[in-house]
Amino acid sequence: MTAVPVSVVVMTHNEAANLPLCLQALDRFAECFVVDSASDDGTPDIARSHGARLVPFHWNGRYPKKKQWCLDTLPLAHDWVLFVDADERPTVGLVDEIARLMADSPADSETDGLLPAAYWIDGRPVVRGRPMRFGCWNRKLALLDRRRVRFPEQPDLDVASMWEVEGHYQPQVDGRAGRLHHPMDHDDAKPPSAWFDRHNRYSDWEAALRADGRMERLIDREPDGAPGLLPGLAAVFGRRAQKRLLQRLPARPLWAFLHAYLLRLGALDGAAGLDHALARAFYYWQVGLKMRSAAQARSSTIRSLPVRWISEHPRTAPSGDDAHSSTSAIRSPPSAFSRSKVRLRTPGSSIR
Repeated sequence: MTAVPVSVVVMTHNEAANLPLCLQALDRFAECFVVDSASDDGTPDIARSHGARLVPFHWNGRYPKKKQWCLDTLPLAHDWVLFVDADERPTVGLVDEIARLMADSPADSETDGLLPAAYWIDGRPVVRGRPMRFGCWNRKLALLDRRRVRFPEQPDLDVASMWEVEGHYQPQVDGRAGRLHHPMDHDDAKPPSAWFDRHNRYSDWEAALRADGRMERLIDREPDGAPGLLPGLAAVFGRRAQKRLLQRLPARPLWAFLHAYLLRLGALDGAAGLDHALARAFYYWQVGLKMRSAAQARSSTIRSLPVRWISEHPRTAPSGDDAHSSTSAIRSPPSAFSRSKVRLRTPGSSIR
């Protein structure tokens, strides 16, 4: 069988529980890189034993972060790159679809515009070993023409909890984005505590960016996730429009639950659908709690300052260079939701 001419990149840190099944699902692709961040649980040995090319990664605390670093630095043999998380498994149908896409691709697709520059892939949650049929799946640009995409340098280095991997945003695309029909299964073999640790970090990041308008600007720059819609309809029903609506809704946890459990028919998945919908609601509750706690802390600090100090230190808007400094960052409140020390794995484009 001819290898699929795509370079696969799997980013890891202590993924021994997930990596074997992930790499087995990638054996039809021409090459696979495991870009590892100092794992000490046997992840590097697993990567080598499955024939993947192991590349160590040490973040310098600045941009580019890990995904863009991979596109810039790895000796990729192919222009098309598939990013796969260690807890993701491309389905057989998805691999076949990518193989057909590559076989039908014109040789000069970089300039003739016949192919999209990137493809959205749906992520199908697997809850306790059961792939969900309904509910709220995630979607991200995972198959990329590396010549025509770039992950933007977001002003989020002050949010230390997101660490080395780009946050919940998509790459900028020079051209249009398509969508593949078959999903990628998201099946984390780690215990539920790993999910809570990971999403605690995600919620730190989202709370910080929502607090000062950075999230709105990030959404405005993202490609729309509704290929095929007419421009007028995309403005109303597309990915950006839906994310803007969710940003402005009151009682976001309730709406997130109702969207996943009722509107997207998660109730038909039984207990797994209920657990997944509750997890989404819990995530948005965390974001809201952290924003409210940070705002209350700022108000308490201002009230406790002497009037003379406030008059001598008027609050001014930060300059352009300092608009997103750590002084304006949202930090987790000192509570059970304090920041996890577990290093972030690759994020998707929605709550996972």
